[in-house]
Amino acid sequence: MGLDIRIPLGLIFLITGGIMALYGFVTRHDAALYAPSMGVNLNLTWGALMAVFGLVMFLVGRRQKWQDDPVTPRPWERDATTKPRH
Repeated sequence: MGLDIRIPLGLIFLITGGIMALYGFVTRHDAALYAPSMGVNLNLTWGALMAVFGLVMFLVGRRQKWQDDPVTPRPWERDATTKPRH
């Protein structure tokens, strides 16, 4: 059992960041909402950063899982009877 924490953590960041970025994109023209932050749309900015971080974490976790897959042998391990030609 190889549970990699990067996969669920990446999904959490990806979903949360996507929701924040979507909300920031929809409310980007609301000046009253972003007045306390000096007009900076923090929802869009940090939502996009969280989504990118989550995507990277998810892909790195999946890549490691694909490399360590014990079910599918590597091409050079499929047929142990033949030697590779040089």
